[in-house]
Amino acid sequence: YREKEDSMHEEKQINSIETAGALLEQLAARIHCRWATSRSASGWVYGPQRDDVTKRHPCLMPYDELPESEKEFDRATARETIQALHELGYDIVHADPPDGAV
Repeated sequence: YREKEDSMHEEKQINSIETAGALLEQLAARIHCRWATSRSASGWVYGPQRDDVTKRHPCLMPYDELPESEKEFDRATARETIQALHELGYDIVHADPPDGAV
């Protein structure tokens, strides 16, 4: 039984490695979307340069259109969130895994 359990754990780790990049990117995009929605609700709009007085921000755009440096900022937040959940003892399990995934 222990051997089967180790094998299942190893398979889950492999699947986690394969999907970690996708999860990280999806979470980063959601983080950006929530930030942008919050800013927009507070009256902020897109502007080529940040201006706190006129509430303009160059990152008020879809995640896919952000420069890599800004995407990396959101990815870092996503990594920290995933790490914090792991440190608190939580496992992340996909509610509807793709065919063949554990």
